[in-house]
Amino acid sequence: MSGVDGVAHARTLLPPEEPTLQVRVDLAKADRYGIKPGDVRRAATTLLSGLVVGNLFEQQKVFDVVVWGTPETRNSLTSVRRLLIDTPARGHVRLSDVASVRIAPSPGIIKRQSVSRYVDVGATVAGRDRGAVVHDIQRRLAGITFPIEYHADVLAVETQPTGLLVAIAIACAIGMFLLLQAFFGSWSLAALAILALPTGVVGGLVALLAAGEKLSFGSYIGLFAVFGLVVRFGVLLFERFRQLEVDENHDFGARLVLRGSVDRFTPVVTTSVAGLLISLPALVMGDRAGLELVHPVAVVFAGGLITSAALGLLVLPVLYLRFGFSRAAERESQEPQELTAVLDELARGGVSGGMATGIAGVVMTETRAAPERTGD
Repeated sequence: MSGVDGVAHARTLLPPEEPTLQVRVDLAKADRYGIKPGDVRRAATTLLSGLVVGNLFEQQKVFDVVVWGTPETRNSLTSVRRLLIDTPARGHVRLSDVASVRIAPSPGIIKRQSVSRYVDVGATVAGRDRGAVVHDIQRRLAGITFPIEYHADVLAVETQPTGLLVAIAIACAIGMFLLLQAFFGSWSLAALAILALPTGVVGGLVALLAAGEKLSFGSYIGLFAVFGLVVRFGVLLFERFRQLEVDENHDFGARLVLRGSVDRFTPVVTTSVAGLLISLPALVMGDRAGLELVHPVAVVFAGGLITSAALGLLVLPVLYLRFGFSRAAERESQEPQELTAVLDELARGGVSGGMATGIAGVVMTETRAAPERTGD
């Protein structure tokens, strides 16, 4: 496949392997002692996997009686090699004298289709029509003689609808932007929250590259988790700034941002540390059999936590101070418009100019004071 024009990144997708104890009988040595290969395999299987020799009935339950080696024997390669095998001459010979005993890699997952085992050989198409590339691959495979019971199937995956996926992603981003704007009541804060998202996932991608991993289904899950954390950190941080200014009458400025950042420091650090502790077992155990999905999730999530925490504590406060605005100033700018609306309404009701101005002033004063009295 790698010799076909248009084929890029041809590779064999081998399943993950795990260490397994392998006992291979030496037929010549076994025949020298008069031992059958089946006797050697049965003795090794009994020692390592156990042999059912009977049943035990107790309290209407059936328990198998299994004979096998002690843990000290089974967990030591030297002890396994010293296993004594009976000979027809009523003597004994060690397992290592008639068989090779070693630790060898074994596939942790055996893929099957229609009862037949298979292995995937993948490649991508670049710089040429996909149909022509598939035709050339099939022509080359036709000239290869496979062993008995082996054959090759070409499964050409259709091109993914990239345009549709991009359109859906853009629509989702617009929807998020509108929701954030409705929550904050500010286009600038919504834009800050959206623009901070790519920065937050950089740590996950860097951690993925540092670990030598490739983008997979698990890494996408980790990126989405980091994506959510960045949004959460930004929303809670901006909302804390607004609470300090509106509810506690802090003036907009550096002191307000510093106070809000200090208040959010402990929750952000606690969330990040808890996430790292959760990801630590999968990171330490590595890409073992059974962790093919969990390991990339942990790598991306751990790297994204670091950048998300730094973004929430260092970058977002500075951006809020630079592009944010004072809520008090916004209310003051709205007061003349509200006063004008009240005057117009009173004028349409036939109230004179001087009396209308006085009534409007009292109404505006009562409007500003009412939330303070009710505690809203």
